[in-house]
Amino acid sequence: MKVATLVGILLIGLGIFGFVTGGFSFTKREKVLDVGPIEATAETEENVPISPILSGIALVAGIGLVIAGTRRSV
Repeated sequence: MKVATLVGILLIGLGIFGFVTGGFSFTKREKVLDVGPIEATAETEENVPISPILSGIALVAGIGLVIAGTRRSV
């Protein structure tokens, strides 16, 4: 397989992931207090939204790369 085809497949997957999930979240743990043997931490959940416009661009670019990668050059 050509590199363009592989990158295209990856972009198609990322575009579909963006449309299906709309984003992703992760838990961030940070140290709030550290005084001698006493230590306090706080956990916060961070959300990262993925724009539908970016998902659409990734999907269209991926389809274009797959088509370009499968064409035979003469």
